Amino acid sequence: MDSPSSASSAPLREVWYYGVPGHFLKPGHVRAKTILGEPLLLGRDRDGTVFALRDICPHRGMPLSRGRFDGREIECCYHGWRFDVAGRCTAIPSLVEGQAFEPGRIKVTAYPAREVQGNVWVFFGDDPAVAPEIPVLPDLGERPADLIERTRLDAAIDHAVVGLMDPAHGPFVHTAWWWRSRRSIHEKAKSFEPSPFGFTMVRHAPSTNSNAYRILGGRPATEISFRLPAVRIEHIRIGRHVVCILTALTPIDDRTTEITTALYWTMPLLSVLKPVLRPFVRKFLGQDRDVITMQQVGLAHRPSLLLIDDADTQAKWYHRLKAEYVRARAEHRPFANPIRARVLRWRS
Repeated sequence: MDSPSSASSAPLREVWYYGVPGHFLKPGHVRAKTILGEPLLLGRDRDGTVFALRDICPHRGMPLSRGRFDGREIECCYHGWRFDVAGRCTAIPSLVEGQAFEPGRIKVTAYPAREVQGNVWVFFGDDPAVAPEIPVLPDLGERPADLIERTRLDAAIDHAVVGLMDPAHGPFVHTAWWWRSRRSIHEKAKSFEPSPFGFTMVRHAPSTNSNAYRILGGRPATEISFRLPAVRIEHIRIGRHVVCILTALTPIDDRTTEITTALYWTMPLLSVLKPVLRPFVRKFLGQDRDVITMQQVGLAHRPSLLLIDDADTQAKWYHRLKAEYVRARAEHRPFANPIRARVLRWRS
């Protein structure tokens, strides 16, 4: 058994985190968002390009999100200072002619922001070129998700991630006629391989005790991958059609994590069933939210935690991946994936 030494460690910073669904940002509009405890101003300019700035005016600390945005510049509501979408100050109304002060010397911190397949991601480090890439789901092109649901977990990022990849809690937490029950528990064996900044459960037929897969019909085959900092991708193929599920965890602060589930599909039937599917997705996420909230009562006492083989091996891998990434960045060397191919067995 292992007790993870990094269970309460700080979130990674040299990485891309999921910000908001792209449709949340209309052209010429901004939205306030906290990630890693930092206040952000996320927006989309008139040309449709997304951007991210620190949501604090450097003059008197007013949140810029309280001001106005005309699609080109943000105007602080307190003294009217204006900033472009790169964070450069463009005007200070209180200045009079002849005062030797150049507004352009003042800048608000700007964060790299990118929109990929309808999702806005924000980078918090210094060099995105050597960080884990923003995930691109295969077989879907540059299209937004068909369904997105989000919820907040009262948990630090590490506990939220371990809960995300836990294969043994399903029959006890996600009990429903359309998913699983305690009576459905049986032994499973899955093959895993290392993949960029993470690991992958190689393609296989879904478990026969997962009723939700039956709606897809045919003979589905699924591949599930995890990559740093906290992204899970399930790619299901059914004949010529695919269903992809992107699950991304975002650390809001030291005790809160947001989980976003984005579903993509090429099956017309699922588009018809979308109003029916949404409540099930919300129910599933709500079950995880509720059990993690209850878990915090015990975690508040800082107990020693135990991870066992093989059911908790993915959790152990996460901590090893994270530790190696921190070391690699500190030592200015390439990341060396510590994961090796294995077959894991557990009951669920």
